[in-house]
Amino acid sequence: MGTATSATCPPTGTDHADLAREHARVFLDVLDGSGFAEPNPRPMFPNPPGLLRIEPHSKGLRERIWWGAGTRKTAVWAAEQGLNLMSSTLLTEDTGVPFHQLQAEQIDLFRKAWADTGHTRVPRVSVSRSIFPIVSDLDRAYFGREGSSQDQVGFIDGGKARFGKTYAGDPEQLIEELGKDEAIAAADTLLLTIPNQLGVDYCAHVLESLVRHVAPALGWR
Repeated sequence: MGTATSATCPPTGTDHADLAREHARVFLDVLDGSGFAEPNPRPMFPNPPGLLRIEPHSKGLRERIWWGAGTRKTAVWAAEQGLNLMSSTLLTEDTGVPFHQLQAEQIDLFRKAWADTGHTRVPRVSVSRSIFPIVSDLDRAYFGREGSSQDQVGFIDGGKARFGKTYAGDPEQLIEELGKDEAIAAADTLLLTIPNQLGVDYCAHVLESLVRHVAPALGWR
């Protein structure tokens, strides 16, 4: 059996999250244009002196990188690095408050850390939701039982985690419930999780129903 390499095994006194952040730091340095690759000693074409950077180089790519943060602490770290925030339907911590409120707190801490760090651009923030307008018998057969969905609390890697609920119901019900979601209100982008196992046509129907019957009332565009 071979030994683990430093690329996959965290150094003593750190964990895999620390390792991921260190890899991210290297990745971001490379996107900034830092040289990292030894040039071919016999290149086909002349190289500039020193280590080579990624080519083609995109000057604005660094600002278009998102970081999926599962905790408030990680969201603060993402802000300090100048990364856009992506927060899903799972947070790997739980304080006893509803999921959308905990996620809204995460977003607030992210934006405060962003301002404190001194970044000049406006960051992007996205949240994910499972939303199913029930406008047909098929919708009701698939998701009718989700109308009373609630947050769930579980354990991941030895710690408590909170899972966001599924939004399912007639459009009027969804408009009322989603209008009270504090994290959606705080974010600038909403990502929708769709059941791809139900096929392209049905997923297109879900998205069309949301855009037609729910989004306009909430001011989404």
